[in-house]
Amino acid sequence: MARKVVNRKAKAAEAEAAEKQATAKKKKAAKKATKRKKKVAAEVRLRLYWGVFSQNLKRVAVFEFDQKKEAEKRATELSKGGKSPHFVQKVKEEIKPE
Repeated sequence: MARKVVNRKAKAAEAEAAEKQATAKKKKAAKKATKRKKKVAAEVRLRLYWGVFSQNLKRVAVFEFDQKKEAEKRATELSKGGKSPHFVQKVKEEIKPE
């Protein structure tokens, strides 16, 4: 009877070892499957302008960034005489590569 116990223990140890190997293989397979390629976002370059807008948020004029005073003058000219108020706001536009 002692012989059967030894056999059972040996078989149980073999079964555990086989199970550990199977789980290790599954983990390796799972790790390989989870790797994904990252998408590299294309760099988008933006340029800053001053925009003159109406009360309805329609862009009326665009000025270079260093011409803020001219943009403000244009907004005050358009707002005179009881017309709808105009305002100046920064505008970012994409620079398209040539």
